Amino acid sequence: MSLLSNKQFLVVGGSSGIGLATAQFAAAQGARVTVASRSRDKLDAAVQAIGHDATAAELDTGDDAAVVRFFADREPFDHIVISAAQTASGPVRGLSLDDARRAMESKFWGAYRVARAARIVEGGSLTFVSGFLSVRPSAGAVLQGAINAALEALARGLALELAPVRVNAVSPGMIETPLWSGMPEEKRAAMFAGAAERLPARRVGQPEDIAQAVLFLVTTPFATGSTVRVDGGGAIA
Repeated sequence: MSLLSNKQFLVVGGSSGIGLATAQFAAAQGARVTVASRSRDKLDAAVQAIGHDATAAELDTGDDAAVVRFFADREPFDHIVISAAQTASGPVRGLSLDDARRAMESKFWGAYRVARAARIVEGGSLTFVSGFLSVRPSAGAVLQGAINAALEALARGLALELAPVRVNAVSPGMIETPLWSGMPEEKRAAMFAGAAERLPARRVGQPEDIAQAVLFLVTTPFATGSTVRVDGGGAIA
């Protein structure tokens, strides 16, 4: 029997990309999956893609009261994964303060709100998705690195505060997700090809690569306070 059989498994940001892949993997292993995000249309499509009687819930992680109500109205979850974020990118002196605040609000404070309000069973887990810029800064994405580092530090601290609930982070490198869909196809393909040439893994990541790492942490009872980097060698290249 799978370690996830009949476990209540919530993926915040589970309607696309890494979150959707994680939800699909968990459901395939017998978990009772709920995906949450702001877009009802995306949620409906995600539930169809996941199958296994997955359910969906609209949730805006920027709304304090909504996050509190969401968890107050439900039984505690066994496992929660937070993969929701939309962040503007650019150099510190070129990114407006409003855009910078929105980025921090989306990826850090959204996760913080969920962590603060979440009800998780004893021995369950909470997993953040950060990013390898926390250890491999980029001159064009300084804020993203700072936000990712803050999430990883939050995971380590919460592993102490919430024990015996286990808290971890997965740190992806460049992953081919809908996040890049706004770029022209030719430019996007060239970016991925160039990245693959530079990476020791000689490929860019897929959402499934990160989902596997998330499920490793979720199903490993001795893993807490850890950050698992899955970046194709990006931090050392």
